[in-house]
Amino acid sequence: MGKDNGDARKFDPTFKGPIHNRGCTDVLCCILFVVAIIGYFAVGILAWSQGDPRKVIYPTDSTGQFCGQAGTPLEKKPFLFYFNILKCASPLVLLEFQCPTTQLCVESCPTKYTTLMKASKNKGDLDYYARFCKEGANLTGMVGTIKRWVRFKRQSGTMYLLIMSQITGTSFSNCFLVVPNRKSNMVVEARQVAMKIFEDYTVSWYWILIGLVIAMVVSLIFIILLRYLAGIMIWVMIIMVILVIGYGIFHCAMEYRSLSGEPGADVTIRDLGLQTDFSVYLQIRQTWLAFIIILSIVEVIIILLLIFLRKRILIAIALIKEASRAVGHVMSSLFYPLLTFALLALVIAYWAITAVYHSNPFSPFQTFNTTNVTAQCPDAECLFAFYGGETRYHQYLIVLQFYNVFLFFWCANFVTALGQVTLAGAFASYYWAFKKPDDIPASPVFSSLGRALRYHTGSLAFGSLILSLVQVIRVLLEYLDQKLKAAQNGCAKFLLSCLKCCFWCLEKFIKFLNRNAYIMVAIYGKSFCTSAKDAFFLLMRNIVRVAVLDKVTDFLLFLGKLLIVGIVVVCQFSAAPSLNYYWVPILTVVVGSYLIAHGFFSVYAMCVDTLFLCFLEDLERNDGSTERPYFMSQNLLVILKKSNEDAKTVE
Repeated sequence: MGKDNGDARKFDPTFKGPIHNRGCTDVLCCILFVVAIIGYFAVGILAWSQGDPRKVIYPTDSTGQFCGQAGTPLEKKPFLFYFNILKCASPLVLLEFQCPTTQLCVESCPTKYTTLMKASKNKGDLDYYARFCKEGANLTGMVGTIKRWVRFKRQSGTMYLLIMSQITGTSFSNCFLVVPNRKSNMVVEARQVAMKIFEDYTVSWYWILIGLVIAMVVSLIFIILLRYLAGIMIWVMIIMVILVIGYGIFHCAMEYRSLSGEPGADVTIRDLGLQTDFSVYLQIRQTWLAFIIILSIVEVIIILLLIFLRKRILIAIALIKEASRAVGHVMSSLFYPLLTFALLALVIAYWAITAVYHSNPFSPFQTFNTTNVTAQCPDAECLFAFYGGETRYHQYLIVLQFYNVFLFFWCANFVTALGQVTLAGAFASYYWAFKKPDDIPASPVFSSLGRALRYHTGSLAFGSLILSLVQVIRVLLEYLDQKLKAAQNGCAKFLLSCLKCCFWCLEKFIKFLNRNAYIMVAIYGKSFCTSAKDAFFLLMRNIVRVAVLDKVTDFLLFLGKLLIVGIVVVCQFSAAPSLNYYWVPILTVVVGSYLIAHGFFSVYAMCVDTLFLCFLEDLERNDGSTERPYFMSQNLLVILKKSNEDAKTVE
């Protein structure tokens, strides 16, 4: 096994934890990253100099004119109306920030819908819908053309309007024609749902904010209790999760039973179809039956895992106890996620602002009226041709947007990698201190952060670059998937689905490998490739523990996150305001609470992973004798010795 998975670590009496005498690693990649950042600043400056910030404040129509801006002909038309908003649901819109459909400034949005043929029978309706047509559109001429070129077809009692793809002399992009079919009804219903969701957010924003504050307080209390009562807290957490899920099953069963015999309660979800009012689904028995089945499966899986992994859970609890001691001695590590959050917020803000400015370049249409062209040529007029322009900047605009997206991934992954290396170095300093806490160096977090920035910027950039390339490829695959949805090519869709699955797995593997490689970088100060190889071989030499013990700790921490989310939701649900959709703020609180809990538990997760790799190294370097004593705590040593015997038996 040594030849296949590398040689085991040998005893080194001089090794006392993270090496201080180290040199710079992956210098070439560091230079490349610095050059890329300088180019990123140049792209941002170019965007800010060429972009029009008014387009961020005011919506613009298809001709580039601002809606609702004072002193313009459209001053009294502040709303932007999309002829076909479904065309905006495309990944290309996120890249170009342009929706490929006619857009018109209007005084107010339409409140009723009909067909042009029906509107032509009533002059009042015709005048009403004329407000949602381009200036100069001839509605009477359109009606005559439709009568000559359109035929009606009746299907399932619904009238469909079939329009030829090209009709000579008439442009049907001048008016918004609503056809009473299922797609148009979905657009109307989707818009109504969006408006109600927005109303719910305006009413419940304070309620959501209180929930997020509660999540932060509960997470902090949970972390503090783990410091002193790790074993008890873990078992309490496991029992509470089981009880909460059990109560969910009981509640769903009672609701299912109460709907027995109620009118309409036996309708299936399939027959009900997609409804904008989600409370309708709670009035049918099949919904509660589905909840019962899902929760029961989750409950059974958790109980079976606890039964079959009970010995590993004891080891995982011991490892979490050790992590609690490490966090207690390195309390500044709990506040490091705030720095990571601030840096990520900065990266996201820079990307978003640059993308918006790139997508809203200055339009020559705005300066046409200030020129003397009309004096030299009275018949000259400025007409909208396409988004963008013919300058070199406009020609390479899509390339600049792609560069902006790629650097966003690279910088975000670099910030995450910096946090992982910093915390790994701090917790490794704790583990390899023989007399704790006397031998723990002063300010381990700041010392580790300084080493990471001074010596290993290149290694962090290298690892984050590999991950970013895979993520960008996944984005491109998603874009191709959206493009191929219209094309009925089953073979291409199958191949694309396989590629998406493969790259998803590759991204997960790279994240796992990078995380362990950064721990090795923090301890030994070697290059990224060497550290990744050493981490991979170390894990492969202990594959049984990696497959079970490490994942058990992740599972326990995940249960902790679920418990915090459950506590917050229960506290908030009892005081929820009157809303259109209760699931909107609840779902927001759930996601926000999970992210907050994840931020706090990420410190514990990194601590556990670092201590796990360190104790694997400890087992290979030392044998517990007087000359080669273990660095792990006595309690962890007793449990891990038993684990070592079990692992050898399995192997």
